[in-house]
Amino acid sequence: MNKLGLIIKREYLAKVRNKSFVIMTFLSPVLMVGMIVLIAYLTEINDREVRVLGVLNESVYYSKDFSSTESMSFVQFTDVSLEQAKDSVIGQNFYGLLYLPAGNSPEEVARGTLLYTKEAPVSGVVDRLDLIFRDRLRQQRLLDLGVTPAEFASIETDFQLKTETFEGERNLKGLNELKAFIGGGFGYLIMMFIIIYGGFVMRSVIEEKTSRIIEVIISSVKPFQLMMGKIIGTSLAGLTQFAIWIFSASLLLLAIMSFMGLETSAFETAGALPGGAGMNELSKMNSAGSEMQLYAIELMRIPWAMLIFFFMIYFVLGYLIYSSIYAAIGAAVDNETDTQQFIFPIILPLMLAIYVGFFSVFGNPHGPIAVGFSLFPLTSPIVMLMRLPGGLGEGGVPIWQLGLSIFLLLVTFIGIVWLAAKIYRVGILMYGKKPSYKELFKWLKY
Repeated sequence: MNKLGLIIKREYLAKVRNKSFVIMTFLSPVLMVGMIVLIAYLTEINDREVRVLGVLNESVYYSKDFSSTESMSFVQFTDVSLEQAKDSVIGQNFYGLLYLPAGNSPEEVARGTLLYTKEAPVSGVVDRLDLIFRDRLRQQRLLDLGVTPAEFASIETDFQLKTETFEGERNLKGLNELKAFIGGGFGYLIMMFIIIYGGFVMRSVIEEKTSRIIEVIISSVKPFQLMMGKIIGTSLAGLTQFAIWIFSASLLLLAIMSFMGLETSAFETAGALPGGAGMNELSKMNSAGSEMQLYAIELMRIPWAMLIFFFMIYFVLGYLIYSSIYAAIGAAVDNETDTQQFIFPIILPLMLAIYVGFFSVFGNPHGPIAVGFSLFPLTSPIVMLMRLPGGLGEGGVPIWQLGLSIFLLLVTFIGIVWLAAKIYRVGILMYGKKPSYKELFKWLKY
């Protein structure tokens, strides 16, 4: 055990003292926050663009239906031909020209309407115009059936179903999907850490093997101790980096909120609202139209401490499982090129967990697919974290499922480490031979 501690310390210090590790540890949060700010800024600039459409209406219909908005402006052409209108639109660099021919009815005019643009129009423009014609045609059809404009206005009144729990708590639309997306973010972090730091373990083993340093090391320590030392040491380095990222990202978040003048008192109040009193406050806020604030308060009610705690558990267990496989692959090959045939089967469960997890948890977080993937050890570190933002117990993840998931992870870790150690023990001293899956299976019998 003393030798194992020395190996862990050596691997940990080798990672954290690496210049690239230090630079990326402190630079990554800045880059991530900068990327988010840049995307938000570019999105805002993109949304500011106002597309100008010329409208040549030769009919007596739709004269009042084309009203300008923040993103789309309409310029009416009168007493000009279609060719003149086209030339004017091109000369003034408008986005396009909407041509409505003469007709005996709104239906006939709509069928003959054309939108001229320099290139294929974006879907937002087409959807906006489709909506204008669709509403106008529906109104005309109802008028033909004897429905008055006042009655039509009452028919068009929007409706949104309100939902509550049996305890009287308001359910917000899309909140479950938002929680799953937050959990998916934690799961995605685990996947990236597994790929990055698992690759570190594999490359470290290959480097020591090809330089023949491993022969000297093996003479004084057991192969199993060396493998576990590399895995645990790299894992601790990853946890150190992640803790620094959390701390620095929190400071950046507070700085941005302070710079933008965002108020946090509402969130603090939300956290202090107990039971029914909190729901009464939420009802008042909803009646005032503070939907965004309602969502923000609900997000603050997510059990973040519990989520981060289980994130660390699933991160460690998931990483230990996959890094054991990476270590075995590193011991089985002589160079990084030979690892390609083995990498995809490792990454496949992680990719499957991300994509299938999102679809299943979004649709039904307690369905058989979501539950199955959150229990299966190779996908549970990601899928279970997608379900956990909904809480534990009633309405959330049943405690027995969480316990069973962690138990299966532990059993799988022990089993995979035992198998990986067999491959590691044989492969660490094998040179000049590219192993196949059949060869690896034979090594498991030694």
